[in-house]
Amino acid sequence: MSFLKRITRNRYLLIGDFCFIFISYLLTVGLVYQQQYFFEIVIRNWAFFAISAAVFLGMMHVFGCYRVYWIYAGTKDYGRVVAACLLAGLVTDLLCEVYSDGGFYLKANILASGMMAVSMIGLRMAVRVLGKLVCVSLCEEQRRTQSGRLKNVLIIGAGRLGVTLAKDISYNEDMNYHILGFVDDDPAKLNAIIAGVRVLGTTAEIQKLCNDLKPDELIIAVSSASVQARKRMIQLCGETDCKLKILPGLADSLKSRNSVSYIREVEVEDLLKREPIQLDNRAIMRDIRGKVVMVTGGGGSIGSELCRQVMRFFPQKLIILDIYENNAFELENELKDSFPGYDIEVVIASVRDRKRMEKVFEQYRPYLVFHAAAHKHVPLMEANAMEAVNNNVFGTYYTACCASKYGTKRFILISTDKAVNPTSVMGATKRICEMIVQSMQTVSKTEFVAVRFGNVLNSNGSVVPLFKRQIKNGGPVTVTHPEITRFFMTIPEAAQLVLQAAAFAQGGEIFVLDMGEPVKIYDLAKNLIRLSGLRLGVDINIEITGLRPGEKLYEELLMNEEGLKKTSHDKIFIGTPFFNDINKLKENLALLKSAVASQNNEIVKNAIAQVVPTYIRKIEEVSIQTEEVENSVKEKVMEKKAAGQQLAAI
Repeated sequence: MSFLKRITRNRYLLIGDFCFIFISYLLTVGLVYQQQYFFEIVIRNWAFFAISAAVFLGMMHVFGCYRVYWIYAGTKDYGRVVAACLLAGLVTDLLCEVYSDGGFYLKANILASGMMAVSMIGLRMAVRVLGKLVCVSLCEEQRRTQSGRLKNVLIIGAGRLGVTLAKDISYNEDMNYHILGFVDDDPAKLNAIIAGVRVLGTTAEIQKLCNDLKPDELIIAVSSASVQARKRMIQLCGETDCKLKILPGLADSLKSRNSVSYIREVEVEDLLKREPIQLDNRAIMRDIRGKVVMVTGGGGSIGSELCRQVMRFFPQKLIILDIYENNAFELENELKDSFPGYDIEVVIASVRDRKRMEKVFEQYRPYLVFHAAAHKHVPLMEANAMEAVNNNVFGTYYTACCASKYGTKRFILISTDKAVNPTSVMGATKRICEMIVQSMQTVSKTEFVAVRFGNVLNSNGSVVPLFKRQIKNGGPVTVTHPEITRFFMTIPEAAQLVLQAAAFAQGGEIFVLDMGEPVKIYDLAKNLIRLSGLRLGVDINIEITGLRPGEKLYEELLMNEEGLKKTSHDKIFIGTPFFNDINKLKENLALLKSAVASQNNEIVKNAIAQVVPTYIRKIEEVSIQTEEVENSVKEKVMEKKAAGQQLAAI
């Protein structure tokens, strides 16, 4: 590598340019003038040649040509050389007229200037080609020395991202790969050699190519493909026995909150990802910019992402309210690093403490409140129903009352699909929370709304981190039922849609987010195993453990009593409110308070059942036969599609 550094030092290029300038003039004199006049013309014009050399070298310096590292030069860098030579040529043409008595005329100078430009560009191209050949050879030798056998890899995608990866593998001694070839669906690229690598076939031939070439890894490097096309590639690659990785585009990497990512493992998010959300940023900006915004449960998975998204719209002040100080502290530091100079404050408080919440609202008087604080773990809340009622129900009620009393413009409850026909304490308490915001709307100037969606990938309590941990430990991966399905959404997508729904709010609505198609948890587990490079039934097993207390086979997003109205956003719908009796709500809360005071889980569950008529407690009412479940899920999907088609026609 020291040889490369020597030949690419620009002082050597300057010496080379100086030599080529004089060679160009000597060749021009030899070609244009008769041989007997050669030495005479050279001697009479040596001063002009020297001045011309100074002009050319000076222009090259002015245009920064001696600051370029030519092994990695691009079109713009060569453009600098061309521009410098053109301008220097014009200057020397003028000087040539001054020195015309020396017998060296304008046409000869133009020819010499052209030779200089060609030689200077050629010198740099030669340095670039030679440098790259040496670099590739040295890097491959060093990789073999460091790691022994290189990993054979197929690159899926021969576009800009794939070519960038291929080049980096060639020139980076830390990339322990040997490229077997490209795979690309563009017919024009088939069998073409791109960046020194042949395009071997299309994605439909991945299985055959893997059988023939036996690659160790497949790397997906496609930045321009649609989400559906990328999912298809992942599924095709996943059907092979090769380890699968993905190279995110630079734009995706730069959007990451962490450091810029490079080649990474394929995650389940890549399979479940949907097309990017288009937001009405102006409406959200009107709601948030210059306002005081509070996020309860701000240190949690949904709450923290809401805080990050809120800060993109420049609030006057962000209040992160949470009872758990560690997450809130880390989030505060992250946001202050990302948004220096903005007013961000952490308040450690429990939403169950009404007096404390009164003081907080009195002090900050938030314009917007996103209420994400809640207990969400279904099995834990089955065993601790009193805590679920205290935190979810009364925490929501106290926070809502404070919002109404201290003039909050809008209160947004983060709800869940488990609130629809709930079979768990957690789902039932979240349904009561929806009843609270709907009834509060009738007696308050504050606009109370709820936003309902399903499971969030990699949130606290999500099944995905559990599966990953079980796979890492060698299994088995535990699934409660082979037919259980769930709706999934990424954390950023959920937070963005919550902000958008809040901008649509007028008061009393339950916004229902489009969660896409339900996902079979058993299939999700199989995909995670395959993406980890393991084989189901050989390297690791899936174990069926049975439904947990409060768990149901499928989730719903809408109750029978709720109609569905379209908004201007194609992923947000409105469920019509049907509970708005504040007096009945107060009776229900009194009943729940009395039940909690009994410190008896069964009494609390009975009280919840009285308050939420759709709450199903008995496990036999939840455990449906597999065939019935499949039919029910299909019916729900068909109803959802029919509703979507009906709305599209409106």
